Amino acid sequence: MNEAPRVEPCVGCGALVPVVDGPGPTHEYMLASPGCWALFGEASARQYADLRYAAPGLQMIDAYAVQHPGVPARRSSQSVWIHLVSLCLRLEHGLSDDVTIRLIQRLASEKRDYPWLEPPSSLGAVTVVDVHAATTTEDHVAAVRRWCESAWDAWAGHREDIRLLATRAQ
Repeated sequence: MNEAPRVEPCVGCGALVPVVDGPGPTHEYMLASPGCWALFGEASARQYADLRYAAPGLQMIDAYAVQHPGVPARRSSQSVWIHLVSLCLRLEHGLSDDVTIRLIQRLASEKRDYPWLEPPSSLGAVTVVDVHAATTTEDHVAAVRRWCESAWDAWAGHREDIRLLATRAQ
């Protein structure tokens, strides 16, 4: 008899993710449960195994980063700001990955302190679990799009500040 996998809420995004026995690997400053980090790694690996999955790869990073903001610190603050700007540039300004990457690299290289943005109580209803569950390329791409929109919508309370930085970056 097959036993149902054990799940737990991710300490970052709140999604129900597989329990990983032991400490398990996670990100250095994004707060995530090992099971969530593993799902992200598996979903990300698809883009290397099958190039049809590669198109939304950078958006996946943005959505994951803003759903796992970490704790107040210089790198985590900068990460949230940069990834929210990236989402804004793609979703609201319709910029391509190439242009967005160039703009956020410039922002990231600036010597500035990004203030801590208090995370919303819900980081979005769509998570890496939804992307991981996609079984076709089309489902994967659509799930990543919904994930990005959900993550961007979750941070609506900071949207005006993010939009100002996105406009300044262009």
